[in-house]
Amino acid sequence: MIFVDKKVIDKEVALWKQFMFLQVDFWSVFFRVFLGWLEFLKSRATKLMYHQRGRFSQSFVNASMAAMAFLTVVFSGKLEDMLTTGRNKDIGGSNYLIMATDGSGGADTLITSMQKGEVTEYAIKEGDTLSSIAQTFGVSMDTILWENNLKSVDAIKPGQIIRILPVTGVKHKVRRGETVYGIAKTYQVDAQTIIDYPFNTFADDENFTLMAGQELIVPEGIKPREVIVDTKKYLTRTVAPIPGVVGEGNYMWPTSGRISQKYYWYHKAVDVANASNPDVVASQGGTVVTAGWNAGGYGNYVVIDHGNGFKTLYGHMLNSSVVVKAGQVVKQGQKLGVMGSTGRSTGTHLHFEVKGPSGNLDPLTVLR
Repeated sequence: MIFVDKKVIDKEVALWKQFMFLQVDFWSVFFRVFLGWLEFLKSRATKLMYHQRGRFSQSFVNASMAAMAFLTVVFSGKLEDMLTTGRNKDIGGSNYLIMATDGSGGADTLITSMQKGEVTEYAIKEGDTLSSIAQTFGVSMDTILWENNLKSVDAIKPGQIIRILPVTGVKHKVRRGETVYGIAKTYQVDAQTIIDYPFNTFADDENFTLMAGQELIVPEGIKPREVIVDTKKYLTRTVAPIPGVVGEGNYMWPTSGRISQKYYWYHKAVDVANASNPDVVASQGGTVVTAGWNAGGYGNYVVIDHGNGFKTLYGHMLNSSVVVKAGQVVKQGQKLGVMGSTGRSTGTHLHFEVKGPSGNLDPLTVLR
């Protein structure tokens, strides 16, 4: 007959209970490791192995490794999300970095959700206007004028390199003794506007101390003693022609006066001058596809698409005289505006162009 010592059994049971308790404790700590408590895990695992003095070390290791492999497969995606979120929070928000992959298996591109803070250099292309450049970069025309010391909206030409600020406003070079509050007053903004701009730096972030020679961006700042550009005057809207709207086929004279300049290879239009500022009318019916200001030389102008492959352009009209808008259908002879001398003009006249599928035509060959 085999006698079992009750003390031995009680001791074994106590060891198993302690082992199970430490297993639970270990796995709770294991999940806390995902938050970065690696040292804590190490100390607990060591304590567990020490208490058992190697008695269950092999089974413990086997069970632990199997469980870790299973959890790694199941929760690897979630873990990656957690780690990515944690890193993003550390550097300024969960949307700070976005991974954009082209699907080709190559390198990924890191795209920041914050706007860039650098000044951009832009080479002006043929057909660019200060208005179109400002719209492209999302800044005001004044911002471009001030940054490049331009005398007027027409003072640009193809090939010229200009600097574009990242936001509407002014770039300021700090002089000795200047403060954020003094600079803000100069440019008619609140000091908080300068402080809040994320790419402005300070020698002391608590007192917003500045260093002589550093550059600040003053968002929405207005340069002193400068005339603000009337943006409404320079806004031009262009739309697509309305399907089915077709002109009459013949071209009538768009205004009255004398021909001051004919069609040449360098002047693909006809100019009609009249000091009495007569009305300008549609030479042929169609859709107004462009109406507004053109800083490239036309001044206040209108373009009509006649739906038959041809367009007509009417330039240099008086300020605030254009009575049609982009997207509007007009009939032959309908008033568009009043003859003027806006844009690149030396006197009151209408600049009239006829554009065909192959380029500009001499208007005198089609006018009746």
